[in-house]
Amino acid sequence: MHIILLRHGKVNYPPLTILSASSFSEWVASYDSNELDVSSKPTDEAMTLAKQANAVVCSVLPRSLESAKVLKIENATLNHAIFNEAGLPIANWKFPRLPVRIWAIIFRLAWFLGYSANSETLNEAKVRSSQAANKLIEMAEEHKSVLFIGHGIINYFIAYELRKLGWQGPKKPSRKYWGFGVFTRKI
Repeated sequence: MHIILLRHGKVNYPPLTILSASSFSEWVASYDSNELDVSSKPTDEAMTLAKQANAVVCSVLPRSLESAKVLKIENATLNHAIFNEAGLPIANWKFPRLPVRIWAIIFRLAWFLGYSANSETLNEAKVRSSQAANKLIEMAEEHKSVLFIGHGIINYFIAYELRKLGWQGPKKPSRKYWGFGVFTRKI
């Protein structure tokens, strides 16, 4: 049996401007709803793994669903919010104004340190990733090979859960667009 954790293709980013924390939440919402960058193409290896998978799982975020289509997958076996990326906290601060990438780093670090305003907590994301890993295992038991088209943080958490449950695979699945990690367990 194997489970492939693949990261989605590159998204058409909204403009990377300087903005307030309150505006950053709007930027994240725009990012979450944007389409894939048409120049973002999967590797041949990712395409081969997608063809070989007997079941495909996506989050409900457009970048996951569109990545499936780029991989020539017409219908995913399962689309569910349990597989969505771990959200970023938001704040209603009007000052300071910082570049988008700086806000992303600040809020992700703050989230890891316990700040989760208007978002799931780190512990909630870990519980959700455990549930997602168990669902992927259940699907692997039925279909033998499962491809999950996921996201950077949630893939990392799911990989941790899979290894904890005895699956063999990389400690950190690739965080590159179209990057992946393959996890196996003998039947």
